[in-house]
Amino acid sequence: MKSGMTGIVVLALTALSARAEQVTFPSLDATPIRAHVFQPARQPPRGTVVALHGCGGVYATAGSRKGELSARHRAYAGMLTGEGYAVVFPDSLAPRGETQICTQRNGSRRITQAERRADALGAMAWVAAQPWARPDRIALLGWSNGGSAVLSATDASRRDVRAQPTRPVLAIAFYPGCGVPLKSGYRPTTRLVMLLGEKDDWTPPGPCIELGRSVDAQVHVYADSHHGFDNPVGQVRLLKEVPNGANPGQGVHSGRNPEAAQQSGDRVRELLRDAFGP
Repeated sequence: MKSGMTGIVVLALTALSARAEQVTFPSLDATPIRAHVFQPARQPPRGTVVALHGCGGVYATAGSRKGELSARHRAYAGMLTGEGYAVVFPDSLAPRGETQICTQRNGSRRITQAERRADALGAMAWVAAQPWARPDRIALLGWSNGGSAVLSATDASRRDVRAQPTRPVLAIAFYPGCGVPLKSGYRPTTRLVMLLGEKDDWTPPGPCIELGRSVDAQVHVYADSHHGFDNPVGQVRLLKEVPNGANPGQGVHSGRNPEAAQQSGDRVRELLRDAFGP
């Protein structure tokens, strides 16, 4: 198994050799959602992962790859197709006129978890209807705001979730916000795993640890790790422009921890192998 930056580069390059296309499908709120779909190049998919971006969206916002899939999404496309899975990256922002919502206060966002949930449910319905997919082998994966969307789209207390015939066999949430589901009586429709950073001051791990105990979810807390610890590039930075977090007005920290990135990536592979089988 490869590790460190060498492994990340290989995974990102693997994504380029996979079969890729852009598709459009309706969200449950009728918004036409664009998505990038990657499939293994030489075999039918063993399962499909619907991967939900964070508040920064699915695209790189700076550098030579601005406007292309971000480094995290490219790396995960490579990792997942390399494991034999298809992966779908829905874009919840651009179809609604946004490029990012990280700098917007939670209470003022036009794109809320209602929209993110509708998009996730719409994506799973679209996957289930594809001839190359198996409806009983769909997993949800999400980061930050997308991790919160994973929780929202697997919440059995919500009528729209209960009404869907297609449900994921596994839900993986990287550092979601757990305050709202903890208070609202969240009940998962499937196996839930949360991967958290010990030093996260954007979406602190405490509420998720408590939520995990209450619903019997698996919770992994990575030591000495901030929000975004699994990012394949960059380093920890203070983002002063983010108004939300544990210390409003003081910004939040976000950035990679190479060891936690490797360990969490390994854990995702293990979970999917267990969920999808041979």
